[in-house]
Amino acid sequence: MTESVQTSVYQRVLGPRFAELSPELRAYFARPPEGAVGRGAGVYEVAGSRVRWLRPALAFLAWRRILFPEYATGVPFTITNIPGPGDGLSARREFHFPGRERVMQDTMHVIDGRLHDFLGRRGGLEVRFDLDIVDGSLRMTSDRAWLHLLGLRLPLPALLSARVALTEAWDGDVQRVDVRMRHPLLGEVFVYSGTFGYRYEALPD
Repeated sequence: MTESVQTSVYQRVLGPRFAELSPELRAYFARPPEGAVGRGAGVYEVAGSRVRWLRPALAFLAWRRILFPEYATGVPFTITNIPGPGDGLSARREFHFPGRERVMQDTMHVIDGRLHDFLGRRGGLEVRFDLDIVDGSLRMTSDRAWLHLLGLRLPLPALLSARVALTEAWDGDVQRVDVRMRHPLLGEVFVYSGTFGYRYEALPD
């Protein structure tokens, strides 16, 4: 078995610094055990976008399972992390709004030693992240983005793409996640932030 299959995308990017994460986060960001998936459930204290005039665009992105137009507090959610395809890591996040469920999905890969996240049903939006560890917590900051369209990989200019800042931290007996998207002209355009519990489950035979 190769190193890329034995280790997670985060371990491959962080290298020896992976050991600086808190023990709970090391368990979360490691590759799930063979034949298992990771499942989490919790509540986002806040989730969505306050920018009303962006709702038509966010509604289209919701169809692509990238973002969504709703905004609410106290939003229950679940997350499932699945190894693969190949040496990647796929995630499915389900946001349970009153009367509606929204899904975000993505797959992460390591490309040239950097973490690239392919978002949406077909991975149509690609975002590259810088990773850092601060006081045992993981911080991820996007620095470039590409749109995949008609077989082309088109770089998005900075003025057209929001920057993403993500923090994962251990908070008492739960994991805290905080994700914020900021546009250089519009400010914060999307957020989700809350806490959850997490465990590994064996895949059904």
